Amino acid sequence: MDPKTDRHTASPWFLMKRAAGSPQEMADKLRRLLRTIGGYQNRDELRRRLGRLVDAGIIDEAPTNVQLFAGAADMLRFWISPAAAEYYASMGIGYGFHQVLRFLDEPASVVDPVGFFSSRDGIIGHLMQVVHANPHYDLELLTMFDDGLDELERQIELMLAGNHPRHASIQAVVEEKDYHQRLLDYTRAFKKNPETVAPIRDNIANNPRWRDIERTFGSLQTSMRYFCRLPKDSAQAAKHLLTVKTFPVKWAEPVS
Repeated sequence: MDPKTDRHTASPWFLMKRAAGSPQEMADKLRRLLRTIGGYQNRDELRRRLGRLVDAGIIDEAPTNVQLFAGAADMLRFWISPAAAEYYASMGIGYGFHQVLRFLDEPASVVDPVGFFSSRDGIIGHLMQVVHANPHYDLELLTMFDDGLDELERQIELMLAGNHPRHASIQAVVEEKDYHQRLLDYTRAFKKNPETVAPIRDNIANNPRWRDIERTFGSLQTSMRYFCRLPKDSAQAAKHLLTVKTFPVKWAEPVS
């Protein structure tokens, strides 16, 4: 892999300008951010999306709202943030500044760690701006939409051809030149067979410390199984979040 993308070589101000785009693009991004935040109040839509995933066999059961909150917090603190921080450190990229670029590129992508409140294009944009530790979760998430996977494939093709409307801003964020081609190959394989082995990011695949955590949070189905093992009672869930400081292996996805 040739690591010399714009993310590695360009100045911070150049990257921020490209990630933000034009004033009109930023206005559109802020509108999407407000819609995503507003989705947190739409319980009916959340239950509809979860129900669709259950009916499709993507997840076994839907977590309660309390379990969803606690599970999202666990996913963020035990998986998403530490795995990403380790990865960016290995790439010589500052984790904090990278979050700034992600926000400028698509603000909505940083306020919904589980993805249930995001739009179809919000999920797709997030997939294209971040080299995922395991993209399987997000592809399963896109099955909430009738055309989710087809639209992902179409937008990656546009990205690779240099014709995606957010090409410049995404290029200012993503740090691996061949990531979009790998994502396209996996998307096409997943559409034919959802059991296709996903491309795992190097810092995860080669480090046994992530084995139990990736097996648990690497897919939507196994993540929701973990969420459903968490307390349903608000007080017990709060106690879990306050007292459990490391990934609870007892609730990890069992080895199949």
